[in-house]
Parts: sequence; structure tokens; C-alpha cells
Amino acid sequence: MSNTLKIITTGIILLIILSFALNSTLFSSSNDENDVQAEDQENQVDDRLAIRAHIVSSMDFSNQIFATGTIRADEEVMLRPEISGRITGIYFSEGARVEEGELLLKMNDAELQAQLKRAQYRENLAKIREERTKNLIERNAIAQEEYDIALNELNVVKAEIELIMAQIEQTEIRAPFDGVIGLKYVSTGAYVTPTTTVASFQNIDTVKIDFSIPERHASSVRSGQSFRFNRQGSNQTYQGKLFAIEPRIDAATRTLALRGSAPNESRSILPGAFVEVEFNLDSIQDAIMIPSESVIPVMGGQSVYLYRNGTVESIPIEIGVRTEKQVHVTKGVAEGDTLVTTGMLQLREGMPVRIAEISR
Repeated sequence: MSNTLKIITTGIILLIILSFALNSTLFSSSNDENDVQAEDQENQVDDRLAIRAHIVSSMDFSNQIFATGTIRADEEVMLRPEISGRITGIYFSEGARVEEGELLLKMNDAELQAQLKRAQYRENLAKIREERTKNLIERNAIAQEEYDIALNELNVVKAEIELIMAQIEQTEIRAPFDGVIGLKYVSTGAYVTPTTTVASFQNIDTVKIDFSIPERHASSVRSGQSFRFNRQGSNQTYQGKLFAIEPRIDAATRTLALRGSAPNESRSILPGAFVEVEFNLDSIQDAIMIPSESVIPVMGGQSVYLYRNGTVESIPIEIGVRTEKQVHVTKGVAEGDTLVTTGMLQLREGMPVRIAEISR
């Protein structure tokens, strides 16, 4: 009985050992199979070109440019005498507003006044002589030649009077338009010449704004367009209107000079001031705008790559306004299209790609 038990016990132990050995072999085979599958998956690398894409959408677009400008008076002159002489009277106050034609300064004209009086006496005598000879010629008492001489003498004296009066006007400085007098640089009794500055004179009820824009925008500007500007030291925004465009591009700066105007009834905007100008060139509703880096120059125009069903397709486009970062597409791209924005040099028509990053 004891030997039988030993034989049975030994058989059980052998069966257990055999079972463990078999399970270990099966487990090792399964792990090896899993390792092979994992290695195969690692070896299956996606060799498609990774790209970045942009979903095209429409927006209201306003093409704005910013420039710096200078304020100028609507009308401005430096008051200077036409002839040399001594000042006998100054009839304005510094900073005062004067009207057109108002006398501002008078120079010594005593000699001219004496010449005028003498010429007027000669004119009276010449008139009397002309009337007498006219009566005589009507009665055929004298020759026509004598009357012609008398009439000519009268006309010569009248011309001399006009000349003297013009010289007297040169001794005066009158306001050329309605405006404001600046600082005075002379005094009564001073001797002045045509190079002497008496004062500045300006009309600033309206001011002009001079500024320039890059030449690429030259075709987008027209007289009558509105713009905004700000001056240093003030948070107020002013409205201006373009009224003049220089008919040439500055060859040195490659810019186009523009001039606008703005009302200035309060006279708070002073000539010479530096201003920052915000100018709207175009306003387009529901515009298709795409990143400028996605546009590819081609023979006869431009094109872009669109992502469709895992591949790229080259599409010719027509463009309108171009800004620093965006391009307005007028034909070729529609809202919702997936636009390729990277890898342009590597792409070919129908090439399979994968999207690594997408933006809207």
C-alpha cells in the first residue's frame, strides 16, 4: 500500500511539473508574437509630408495704412516790405485776427506824396489844355495834330500819377487774406528792406495735413477720401478729407505725397505739428482673406495648394488687395476650403500629405 501511494504521488508531481513547463512555453511564444507585432507597427512609419493648413473663411476687410504727417496752415505768408524805407506806423497787435485788406504797416512816403501832388497839378493843367484844344478843333481853328499833342500830354501825366500811387502802395503792408498775425519782429522807426521779416501771417480756420503713403497703394487713393489723425499731446481724434494727390512718385523715398484738410474753428491745431494719420484705403464685406505665405507666384499669375481627400491640388487664383500678412482672393478659393500654408517648394499636384496643424 505504501509503494502504491508513493507511485501515485510521484505521478502527480510529474504531471504538475509537466503542466508548468507547457504553460511557460506557451506564454513565451505569445510574448514573442506580441513583440513581433509591436515591432512591425513601429516599422510602419507614415511617410506622407506633414503640412500646416488653414480653413478659409470670409470677413469684413478694411485695408488700413498708418503714416506720419505735418500740419500746415490753409494760407501762410511771411510779411515783408516790397521796398526799403523807415517804418512810420505799425497798426496790428501780435496774435490779433485781422481782415483782408486791413493796413498792417506803413513806411515813410513823404517824397512820393510830394511827387503825387506835383503830378496832380500837372494833370489839372493838361486837362484844361486838352479841353481848349478840343473846342478849337471842333471849330476847325487848329490842326488835328495840336489836339493830339495835348491829349497825349494828359495821358502821360495820368500814367505818372498811377505809377506814383503804385509806389505809395509799396510803402504799405496790408493783410492779403483773413487771418491771424504772429509775433512782431520790427518796431516803429526801424529801417527795413525787402529781406526784413515783419511778422508771420496765417489762416488756420482750416488746416492742411501733408503725409505720404507707399507707392504700392497709389492706385487705391482718390480725392475726397476721409482719414483720421491724432496730434501729439492730445487724445482727441480729428477727421480730415483728402483733396490733393501729388501726380508723381518720389524717386528717393518711393512714396506718394497726399494732402488733406480739416476744419479748425477752435484753432487748437497749430501749423508745424506732428500727426499720426490712419487712412482707410478699401472696405470690403465678406472678403476671402488668406495668409500671404500660401500664395505661390506662377507664370501669368498666382496659385495656391488646397488639401482635398488626403492629397493637394494646385488652384489658380485672382487677388485684389494685398497687405503685409494677408491677401484678398477674388477668384479661385471659397469659404470652407482647406488651404496649405507650408511646404510649398516640396508639394506637387496630387501628392499625398497629412495635416500636422490646422488653423482658422
